[in-house]
Amino acid sequence: MKCPNCGHTESKVIDSRPTENSSIRRRRECLECGKRFTTYEIIDTIPIFIVKKDGSREIYDRNKMMAGMVKACYKRNNVTKEMLDNVADEIESEMQNSLRSDYTSTEIGEFVMEKLRTLDDVAYVRFASVYREFKDIESFMNELKDIIKANKKSTGKRSKKD
Repeated sequence: MKCPNCGHTESKVIDSRPTENSSIRRRRECLECGKRFTTYEIIDTIPIFIVKKDGSREIYDRNKMMAGMVKACYKRNNVTKEMLDNVADEIESEMQNSLRSDYTSTEIGEFVMEKLRTLDDVAYVRFASVYREFKDIESFMNELKDIIKANKKSTGKRSKKD
């Protein structure tokens, strides 16, 4: 970091604190002239673009993803806003860590369904019914059967037919 007083490039950090806007405030002291100055560090993120089904691209919007999850979780008292925020944070973190800049809307939908499935089966089915555009009751029932099978495997329960 270059000293604003003398231009020397070496300094030592005296104090570091997080700020409200996700940056870090650092108080530094120049090793040449001894003057103190403040710097702010921010996390550099890669902009994420969503490729829609029609091929158009738009910038990722957390609010759109949250709106879909909130609709799916409507009147599901066991799913809190904090839980949905955590899901959104996890998905965003995975996307940022992959260093990819483009994701299809299909991939985002799959990420959301994967996370909702662990939170609440009803919210998952609601989201899947819109996302996967179930054409008839049979495709809807097939999805429900898959959920029931998965739940039986995870709990070790067997039905009377087994």
